[in-house]
Amino acid sequence: MPKTFYITTPLYYVNAPPHLGGMYTTMVADTIARYKRMMGFDVKLFCGTDEHGQKIERSARALGTDPKSLADRVFTQYLDLWKKIGIEFDEFVRTTERRHHTSVGELYKRAKAAGYIYKGEYAGWYCVSCEAYAPETDPATPAKCPDCGRTTEWFKEESYFFKLSAFQDKLLDLYEKNPHFIRPESRKNEIATFVRGGLRDLSISRATLKWGIPLPDDPSHVFYVWFDALIGYMSGVSFNSDDEKFNKYWPADVHLVGKDILRFHTVYWPAFLLAAGLEPPKTVFGHGWWLFKDEKMSKSRGNVLDPYVLVDTFGSELLRYYVLREMVFGQDCNFSFDAMIQRSNSDLANDLGNLLSRTMAMIAKYRESRVPSPGQAKGDEDVRSAAARVIESYRSNFDEFNFSRGLENVWELISRVNKYIVENEPWVLAEKPADASKLDSVLFHAAEALRIIAALLEPVIPQTAATIWNQLGLDGKVADVRIDSLGWSQDLAGKKVRGGTSLFPRLDSKEVYKRMDAASDAKAGPAAVPVAVPEEAQPLAAQITIDDFAKVDLRVATVVEAERVKGADKLLRLIVDLGFEKRQILAGIAKAYEPEKLVGRKVVIVANLQPRKLRGLESNGMIVAASIPPEGTPVLAGFLEDVANGARLK
Repeated sequence: MPKTFYITTPLYYVNAPPHLGGMYTTMVADTIARYKRMMGFDVKLFCGTDEHGQKIERSARALGTDPKSLADRVFTQYLDLWKKIGIEFDEFVRTTERRHHTSVGELYKRAKAAGYIYKGEYAGWYCVSCEAYAPETDPATPAKCPDCGRTTEWFKEESYFFKLSAFQDKLLDLYEKNPHFIRPESRKNEIATFVRGGLRDLSISRATLKWGIPLPDDPSHVFYVWFDALIGYMSGVSFNSDDEKFNKYWPADVHLVGKDILRFHTVYWPAFLLAAGLEPPKTVFGHGWWLFKDEKMSKSRGNVLDPYVLVDTFGSELLRYYVLREMVFGQDCNFSFDAMIQRSNSDLANDLGNLLSRTMAMIAKYRESRVPSPGQAKGDEDVRSAAARVIESYRSNFDEFNFSRGLENVWELISRVNKYIVENEPWVLAEKPADASKLDSVLFHAAEALRIIAALLEPVIPQTAATIWNQLGLDGKVADVRIDSLGWSQDLAGKKVRGGTSLFPRLDSKEVYKRMDAASDAKAGPAAVPVAVPEEAQPLAAQITIDDFAKVDLRVATVVEAERVKGADKLLRLIVDLGFEKRQILAGIAKAYEPEKLVGRKVVIVANLQPRKLRGLESNGMIVAASIPPEGTPVLAGFLEDVANGARLK
C-alpha cells in the first residue's frame, strides 16, 4: 500500500476575487502534489474557500448583495482560475457546506468536554479585515492591527473562549520535539518567541454576527472565523463522517500558507487540535510574499497584479515556471515582467525549446523520424552521468521544497545536452556515412535526455512536459512516470517521433504590454480612464445637479514617487500621499512631465474612482489636468497656497 501524502492550501477568503498570492500558493501546492504522486505517494491535494465572517458580511452589504451570493460568485472565480492554471485538486471544501459544519461542531464538543472552552465577555480592539483582536485593550487608545496595520474597532460582547493560555508549554514542547513543524527555521524562532511571551485566551464566538456556523449548544452565537475555517482542513478528509478516510490521511503532511497567517496555523490551530485529542499537522510552511518595487502587494498601495490578466497575457505554463524558478521558496521576491519575459526567451524558448525542436528535426531528417539505437560519440558518458546527477539533485531539492534549485538542476542537463550537440556537430556527421554510429548516438542521447527532462518538468509545467512526451512518440502519460525509479534507459530506441510546433515563441516586450492592456481592458469593462485630459474643443457636458457633483471626491495629494512605466510611452506610475494613505495612480502625462520633477508636487486627484488595470498594474484614482490644444498637452491642476494632503475640493 503506497504511503499517503496530504497537502493543503489556505482556505481563501471570498470577500474579494483571487489574487496573485493565492495563485502562487496554489501553484506550489499543485507542484508538490504532482511530484509526490510521481514519487509513488497516495496524494490528496486540498483547496477551499473561507466564506463566513464579518468582513464578508460587510463586503456583501457594500455590493448590494447577500453573503451567500457573494461567496457563490467568488468561489466560482477560484474554480475558474484553478482550471486555467492547471490545478488538479482532490478535495475542495467551502465552509458553508453542511459537512464542514458538522466537523466544526464535533471539534468544539471535544475541546469543550476536555475543559478548554468557557463562556465570558470580551472587550477589545478588533480588526474586521484580519478577523483578529489587537493586543491592546484600553478603550481610550485606538489600536492598530498587529498583522495588517489597519485601524481597529472597539468591540465588547458576550463570547465563548478557548483556553489558549493553557497551551504555552504544550506548544513549545511541540516545536521542540518536531523541528520541521514550522518552516522555514527563521519563522519557527519568531513563533516560539511569540508563544514564550505569554498567550491569552482566545474568543471563538460572536453574538452580534449572524453570518457563521451556530454553536451546537448555543445557537445565539456563531463561530469566530479562525475556529471555523481552520477545521476545513479536516473536513476535506471526512473528519466525523468517514473515520477510515480521516485516519488514513490525517495528520496533514504540509499546510502551505503565506507568512502573514503563519501564527494562526502554528499557535491557534495546533492548540485546537491538542485540546480535542487530535494530532497537529506534520509541517506548516510559511512562504514569503511577492513584492512589487520592494513593497508588499496590497490593494491600498494599488500595486496588486490581477491573476486573470497575467494568465491571459503570459499563459499558465510560463507563469508556473516563472514563480517556481524565480522565488526561493520561503523568501520574499520582487515580481518583474521583464524578468518573466527574459525567463521565457532564455530558459524556455532558447534552451528547452531549441533543444526539442532541433532534436525532432534531426531525427526526422536523418533517421526518418525513428529514434536510433545508440552508438558511441564524444561526450556520451558525460551526458548519462549528468542525467543521473540531475535526477538525484532534483529529488533532493524538491523533497526540501527548493523548487528554484531543482529547476536549476534540470537546466544544467538541458545546457549539457545542447553543448553535447554542438560539440558533435550532427549536421556534419550526417554527411559522412562512416560516422553513422556517432550520429545515431547523438540523436538517441538527445532524445533520451528529453524524456528525462519531460518527467522532471511535469510537476511544474505539466502541459509543456506532455507536449515533449508526445513529440518523442511516447505512449501513456508523462505524469505516470515514477521519478523515484527514473533513470537512463534504451526504451526510446525504435520509437517514431511525432514532432510538432515550437514550445515557446520568443516574446517581444512591447507586444506583451499591449496584450496586457487589452486583457486588462477586457476584464475592467467600461471603467473610467485613469487620467482626465478633456479636449478644449469639445462642447460642455450635460448639466448635472449638485448631488451629482457631490459624488465626485476630489482630494489634494502630494506625489512622493514617480517613474516611467516600461513599454508605455505616455504612462507614468505615481505614488501619491493623501495624508491618511498612499496609493498608486497611472497617469498619461509622460510626454509632458519628467517623473523626477513631479516628486513633492501637490496635485488634485479623483479619489473615489473605480480602480482600473493598465500594464498589469492597478491605477487607483485619476489625476486632474487641463488640456492645451492642439496636441492636448496635459497641465496638472495645482495651488498657489499650501494645502494639506487629503483636503477635499468643494
